[in-house]
Amino acid sequence: MSEVNYLLSVSWGYIKFKRMLNRELTHLSEMSRSGNQVSEFISNTFLDKQNELEIPSPTLKSRDRKRRQQQLMTQISGVRKVTHGPVLSSSCSTARFGVKTDLEDLLSKDLEDINKWGLNIFKVSEHSHHRPLTCIMYAIFQERDLMKTFRIPVETFVTYMMTLEDHYHADVAYHNSLHAADVAQSTHILLSTPALDAVFTDLEILAAIFAAAIHDVDHPGVSNQFLINTNSELALMYNDESVLENHHLAVGFKLLQGENCDIFQNLSKKQLQTLRKMVIDMVLATDMSKHMSLLADLKTMVETKKVTSSGVLLLDNYTDRIQVLRNMVHCADLSNPTKPLDLYRQWTDRIMEEFFHQGDRERERGMEISPMCDKHTASVEKSQVGVQRILHIHVIPCGTRSTL
Repeated sequence: MSEVNYLLSVSWGYIKFKRMLNRELTHLSEMSRSGNQVSEFISNTFLDKQNELEIPSPTLKSRDRKRRQQQLMTQISGVRKVTHGPVLSSSCSTARFGVKTDLEDLLSKDLEDINKWGLNIFKVSEHSHHRPLTCIMYAIFQERDLMKTFRIPVETFVTYMMTLEDHYHADVAYHNSLHAADVAQSTHILLSTPALDAVFTDLEILAAIFAAAIHDVDHPGVSNQFLINTNSELALMYNDESVLENHHLAVGFKLLQGENCDIFQNLSKKQLQTLRKMVIDMVLATDMSKHMSLLADLKTMVETKKVTSSGVLLLDNYTDRIQVLRNMVHCADLSNPTKPLDLYRQWTDRIMEEFFHQGDRERERGMEISPMCDKHTASVEKSQVGVQRILHIHVIPCGTRSTL
């Protein structure tokens, strides 16, 4: 009976959240044309509307296309062979930062903030010769002693991270290795919040930081809906369900099979199975259309949980623990508005550039242009205000409530 009551509570919580969000969106859309675009963007992005759609029967043309693509389904697109040469040397900079750099003093100064919210990832990128993900992950793993705990060879770790970073696209304005590094460092900070002190195991911490690192690998700079609307190979591969998130997972795990890339080679079979399950759960949770259900579930769970006298959240089963971890990585993924203003402005410029690039592609194809993607009508300033309003009401609580 208690399980039934819990499910009813979660369901009712989700309904209440949708009603609240819809009221906000209605108010926003009535304010101006830009407000209407922001409203459409939020609705299309954060609400999973798949169950509300009428799906037409597949046409003969689409069935033929699917058959032609069948031979490619056993391969993972986007995975390519890359070479870095010797990734390690005897230099001090490599030993300290995981990357070769002649700007060691500047990078060292940047990384003094590795345990602080608002680290300047743009400076880290500049001073690491545009290897922010490799550098940040190396620093985090050293800080948390994860390489020693899980017996990860340093050269293998650096080789994998450089290979992973090379599979992020530098020509994509927002969803690149800078963003991945920022999310990984933000996840590292969230894992250290007092309310979660000593709550998670080393394996769970390893899984969360790894999930953050791979969560957008090989991102093409367009949305799931664009891939679905254009009948892309990825949409066919993953049946229109969390297309990009499934692809990021496939690429991230596939790269472990590369030469000297298996950073989990010394994990037991059970550890590896557990880690893989957790990483899949966390990366799939970064699908923005799942946001409202994630937040509703988290709020319901936190409200029913007890805390110790020291304020530490008690999470005594896997379901609760992975629920917090899913929301944590998702929250880190959306954390730009909580960073120092100069950093937030740079992220805003980048995401709008990416949106406008998608809009240009949609215009060229004669497609309906997605909300906030039309450079001729979208207002960057008003979009920031609108999105920030929704984030403060519906996203920021994801972090504050999960950390009490």
